[in-house]
Amino acid sequence: MPIVNQATGEIDNAEIFVAVLGASNYVFSEATRSQKLIDWTGSHVRAFEFFGGVPELLIPDNVRSGVTKACRYDPAVNSTYQQLAEHYGTVVIPARPRKPKDKSKAEFGVQIIERWILARLRHHTFFSLRELNLCIQSLLEEVNNKPYQKLNGTRKEWFESIDKPVLSPLPGHPYEYTEIKHVKVNIDYHVQFHDHCYSVPHHLVDERIEVHAKANIVAFYFHLKQVSSHVRKYYPGMTTTPEHMPVRHRLTTNLGPRNTSIVCSGDELLV
Repeated sequence: MPIVNQATGEIDNAEIFVAVLGASNYVFSEATRSQKLIDWTGSHVRAFEFFGGVPELLIPDNVRSGVTKACRYDPAVNSTYQQLAEHYGTVVIPARPRKPKDKSKAEFGVQIIERWILARLRHHTFFSLRELNLCIQSLLEEVNNKPYQKLNGTRKEWFESIDKPVLSPLPGHPYEYTEIKHVKVNIDYHVQFHDHCYSVPHHLVDERIEVHAKANIVAFYFHLKQVSSHVRKYYPGMTTTPEHMPVRHRLTTNLGPRNTSIVCSGDELLV
């Protein structure tokens, strides 16, 4: 769906996310800016909140944000997407390549959204993602309350009687998007992430570790164990915890044991 920038007149196309529950065909949909991982996981969070619970299985298409390696027998799920599934206590089983019946519910749901929502909005002009989603939300309520043609009742009624009672409860707090990246520790026992360098214990030099970056915290994991964490910085520089330094570096920089961290803008810590 096109969104017009009021300031420049440029047109950006919003992506349409669709999720369908297996038994009732109860459908959720929203517009997002892209199919990037942050939008993909965010749509899942909002879908779970819309359903009021979590299904036992997630069966996505092989979109790159969710599946890093499509395979009929052993697909590789993106680390962040897998973390989201673990947070909600569900399991990701991607549809097999070239097996549309694996995701037939979603395929049918997309047709419903195209026919009953997008087609009705095609002559409207939208100037923001929020404006588009308000219209989708209004029409989505109408779709889910529309009577079946060959069955008794509506999607909403079937959802209330079949799907909703068996959904797992939502966790205490929603999933917070976490960017996960595999990196190698530099010789100065720091790891660079988005222009800023963060320290890890010096014995991990040359090891490959995982970076888990949230909005405010950057944590580092080695063999699934957290070894360091820092407040996330959004500017170039270096953040160092003195306990991560070799003893001779700590003595040279005159950092006592009570210091918790220092921030500098260059290589002053290298001796």
